[in-house]
Amino acid sequence: MPVISGLEDVIAAESSICKVDGEKGRLIYRGYDIDDLAEHSTYEEVVYLLWFGQLPVRNELDRLYKELGASRKLPQPVINAMKNFPKEAVPMEVLRTVASMLSMYDPEAEDMSPEANQRKAIRLTAQTATIVTAFHRIRSGNDVVAPRADLSHAGNFAYMLNGTPPNETITKALDIALILHADHEWNASTFAARVTAATLSDIYSAVTSGIGALKGPLHGGANEAVMRMLLEINDPSKVDDYVRNLFAQKKKIMGFGHRVYHTEDPRATHLRRMSKEACERAGQAKWYQMSARIEEIVKADKKLNPNVDFYSASTYYVSGMPIDLFTPFFAVSRMSGWTAHVLEQYSNNRLIRPRAEYTGPAPDLKWVPLTAR
Repeated sequence: MPVISGLEDVIAAESSICKVDGEKGRLIYRGYDIDDLAEHSTYEEVVYLLWFGQLPVRNELDRLYKELGASRKLPQPVINAMKNFPKEAVPMEVLRTVASMLSMYDPEAEDMSPEANQRKAIRLTAQTATIVTAFHRIRSGNDVVAPRADLSHAGNFAYMLNGTPPNETITKALDIALILHADHEWNASTFAARVTAATLSDIYSAVTSGIGALKGPLHGGANEAVMRMLLEINDPSKVDDYVRNLFAQKKKIMGFGHRVYHTEDPRATHLRRMSKEACERAGQAKWYQMSARIEEIVKADKKLNPNVDFYSASTYYVSGMPIDLFTPFFAVSRMSGWTAHVLEQYSNNRLIRPRAEYTGPAPDLKWVPLTAR
């Protein structure tokens, strides 16, 4: 059998959740184009769509709002444990650890019925935002802000992070960002979650696998690298020399190119506009200006388009989000997608067990006693 490095373009299974059209630059959730959803929908509507296969009617949406709002609080032993974590811990380490811990405080953790797994998906999606914001408050020496049931998912994240009522403009930007990041077919973290779920391990184990994969800089951490690059440049007049110097050293500029998209990542289209609006509104237009100039140079010289990470960096930064929370915020959104895929995997399960092309020594070695080696 031919070896496909990185499983590129290999179709591993069927899924009705998400379609990435790399040739046309389209991202589809359950038949709906991401452009349509980003313009008209809310994150909660998208969550319902991913889980149940259709957009909710009013009473269904109201019920989901209520269920998410009622599920945001973390068990007190989990909060206590987080207070004992090293303050310098990487937030994705904390999220990975706490997501796993939650199963020990969930009486339904080992109940594999579809109904129980759906309830666990609600709890995980609701609590991920609380984990991320609670640890940031703890490490900063501040009290943990209790979640509010009356706020949207985006608004509640902003509230728990900053401890003040959320700004409507920032809330809207975060809501759109949550929609854009909610799912992306069988990406590395979703594949990891599904592989774990395919063993019929519990949903907490599955999403912990997803979080571990998202932690890697080749998947979820690129936007952090983008913002650190922008901070290092710090001046629009220095962009050209900085980028040309990276080219000369044959170093990669994070936030460009994509394994699947052969045209622009449709999520980047929305985030470019959001970055411009957010940076200008915050009086920090230089971050967008620098980003736009970097894009011009990279497209001209390397023929690469920005991906979802590039403009999300400046958008999050001017919203007041610490850089090392960029990837955890990605997970806050993607939890809905991971759980949707885990639920789908459980519904029609087959163990995922690929093969490898053996490249070791010829299989004719003979045992040599230890004294004769």
